[in-house]
Amino acid sequence: MNEYEAKKFLSSYGISIPRGYVISSEGEIDKLSLNYPIVAKVLSEEILHKSDVGGVILNITSKREAKEAFKKIHGKFHTPVLFEEMVRGEVEVIVGVIKDQTFGHALMFGLGGIFTEIYRDVTFRVIPIAKKDAEAMIEDIRGKKILEGYRGIKVNRESVVDLLLKISKVVEDNPNIIGMDLNPVILTHDDAIVLDAKIILEKSGES
Repeated sequence: MNEYEAKKFLSSYGISIPRGYVISSEGEIDKLSLNYPIVAKVLSEEILHKSDVGGVILNITSKREAKEAFKKIHGKFHTPVLFEEMVRGEVEVIVGVIKDQTFGHALMFGLGGIFTEIYRDVTFRVIPIAKKDAEAMIEDIRGKKILEGYRGIKVNRESVVDLLLKISKVVEDNPNIIGMDLNPVILTHDDAIVLDAKIILEKSGES
């Protein structure tokens, strides 16, 4: 799935995503109904690390800048462009799914953003999980204090539990998912919003 398809799929399970539109021509930007600032992203299932190849433009504040961003990304990659409202929050986390040959599907949770690479502070559970498992995953990470109001940071812990349970349900319903990477997921005072999503499906005939 490309990012837009993946997010719409997750949204069908009640998972929060930013408001966004897929734009295929510069003229469509005049009808763009989003609150600024917005972000522009290359939209392709072939490009997994968009920032690394110059496929993301942040902090767009006007339709003029949106058109410039479209021309830059579309001109380079020859793909549609995903425009989304930028979301601000307190903490970034990562949620993922892997399919292990021995244990089957496993759910991963940890701190996102720069913390992902620096601390590798993540925990795993075999899918399906129950609410107590989701709560235990939060307790397992070393950086859990960041989710408990450390230095005045306020996030909705229950929204994280809810997200983990919903991702478990997504995989239960769709066992052909062999990989998922939601990074970052931004935590606000009242929600957990998936800002970037990658979903990899099993090819037909694979097991």
